[in-house]
Amino acid sequence: MTAAGRTNTRDIARAAVRAELGQVAFELFRRDGFDKVTVDDLARAAGVSRSTFLRYFATKEDAVLSALESDSEAKGERVAEALRARAADEDDWTALRRVLAKAALEPYHQDPAAALALTRLIRDTPALCDRRLAKQHRWRPALAHALAERGGSPEPTLAHWVRASAALDCLNAAVDHWSDSEGTLDLVGLLNEAFAALAPEG
Repeated sequence: MTAAGRTNTRDIARAAVRAELGQVAFELFRRDGFDKVTVDDLARAAGVSRSTFLRYFATKEDAVLSALESDSEAKGERVAEALRARAADEDDWTALRRVLAKAALEPYHQDPAAALALTRLIRDTPALCDRRLAKQHRWRPALAHALAERGGSPEPTLAHWVRASAALDCLNAAVDHWSDSEGTLDLVGLLNEAFAALAPEG
């Protein structure tokens, strides 16, 4: 096996372990409450040492948020790439809506029940809610730059930054309403409705 092959195998194995630890953490937090569970509790439930657990997650918050990838910078970059790939004649607001409906909501479509439970856990835990919003805030530069590139601008304008920020607010508002409905409402429909509320008139 080549060095590159070994590295790829290690990366795959590490990702699998990380996913398993994240799932253990989520189930424990869901059962006992985020504030009552310690890192030692998480490590014991996963059958690993504390130091091993901390090699994969620096904090308890990271362990929870790993279960829903929409907090990660990498996901933000993928959404930005999808935005760049949209048709040039499609307006920015429509492109943002369609990209977020497909890319950002994917985890909710894959396992709605798990996504609902995780969303409620995050919303009910201030530390998790703040951490997730802070991470999602890092999507803004990627989205703003993608919008600028679509329009042929070297740097994003204030309008690009505002559209990127508003799109993320629409996403969060849609997810909040979906969670309040216990997952009974159509999430894409809610996102479309949120975007429509801010759509340019005329």
